[in-house]
Amino acid sequence: MFKRILIANRGEIAVRIIRACKELGIESVAVYSTADKDSMHVFLADQKICIGPPPASKSYLNINNIISAALLKKCDAIHPGYGFLAENAEFAMLCSKNNLKFIGPPEEVIRLSGNKSKAIEIMKQNKIPIIPGSNGNVKNEKEALSIAKRIGFPVILKSSFGGGGKGMRICNNPKELLDSFHITKSESLSSFGSDHTYIEKYIQKPRHIEIQIIADNYSNIIGIGERECSIQRRHQKLIEEAPPENISLKTIKQIKECAIKAASIIHYNNLGTFEFLVDSNENFYFIEINARVQVEHTVTEMVTGLDLIKHQILLSSGEKINQIDNNLTGIKQKGKAIEFRINAEDSENNFIPSPGKINNCFFPGGPGIRLDTFIYPNYIIPPYYDSLIAKLIIWGNNRTEAISRSKRALQEFHIDGIKTTIPFYKKILENKNFIQGKIHTHFIEEEFEF
Repeated sequence: MFKRILIANRGEIAVRIIRACKELGIESVAVYSTADKDSMHVFLADQKICIGPPPASKSYLNINNIISAALLKKCDAIHPGYGFLAENAEFAMLCSKNNLKFIGPPEEVIRLSGNKSKAIEIMKQNKIPIIPGSNGNVKNEKEALSIAKRIGFPVILKSSFGGGGKGMRICNNPKELLDSFHITKSESLSSFGSDHTYIEKYIQKPRHIEIQIIADNYSNIIGIGERECSIQRRHQKLIEEAPPENISLKTIKQIKECAIKAASIIHYNNLGTFEFLVDSNENFYFIEINARVQVEHTVTEMVTGLDLIKHQILLSSGEKINQIDNNLTGIKQKGKAIEFRINAEDSENNFIPSPGKINNCFFPGGPGIRLDTFIYPNYIIPPYYDSLIAKLIIWGNNRTEAISRSKRALQEFHIDGIKTTIPFYKKILENKNFIQGKIHTHFIEEEFEF
């Protein structure tokens, strides 16, 4: 077992990992930029170390500083959380070279997972359902146009190394495709350091379903549970549920079997998520792998009673799945969980970021309510990082109770001094189609005007 873990992250996920470490009897070391010196994760960790000025490129993305901090503090492992360096294969490799255990999949799995077009190609070769599209990267507009005509419009251009909704453009006709091709490649190069782009058939109004995988270093792989992540805005997830609503158990079983098969094919280990799109006829297609803990891991925890961060740490320390918990293979999901990503954004003004001082805050409580956050009264949210400031997770015996409880919790939740997305979530919970579970990835733009 590890003695001391450095947490190469900030915000709510850093707090989440520190809590798991404390319960496992492991010392935690918090890294922070000068902008985060008063952040909650700095106070909660056993030790702390500043790694640079506010810009992420000089602090949380500064690999040399983070490795040096871990060695200086005599850590034996690094937990990257999500975002920043969590899916950086070079970082995972350098951790290994410096005798630091990277808590996550090995370098080669991260590298494959980050190359979406290559991952899709491997899945296709192994008969995992994929969306029709190019065989790998598209070289030029002529090739893109030929593929689009073969599979039919609309199509979507995607960066091979993309994520978070960046490097993606929907094209409804040849003109839009030709206009978007070089723009997508340029955006991909500036955001991800590579202009490699591939093309897929665009599935209209799909569901976004993902499978939580747990895998050890001994080829044991299980699918813990499934999540619905269809409520998105500009490809950014806003609300997640577990388990999904209005989708057959047969389809879920088939998707889970494909996820486990896919994980086995690439020799996946540790925690991970395999993501799929599901159309209106319940045809499903593999889209990508997230080789890290997901923001929305909490809803799976709420319906299974598991602590996935602890499992991540234990798996990285070399334990087998059955050593962690003999009941994992037969785990049953209970009830319904819904997560709301609370962002410091003005939902009444095109969701522009709203950093600044929190004058006061009042958190919801009561049965079935969990809040993962790092904010407190008089805390100043810096403008340099992601706008996520809290995750409100609600559990109910069924979806009706979970929605009712969510309404109550959001009414109780007050943050004064900045704008947040709380008012927008209140509107969603009153929406008839959301209440009935009639959701898809374009739900937000169809149901709400901005």
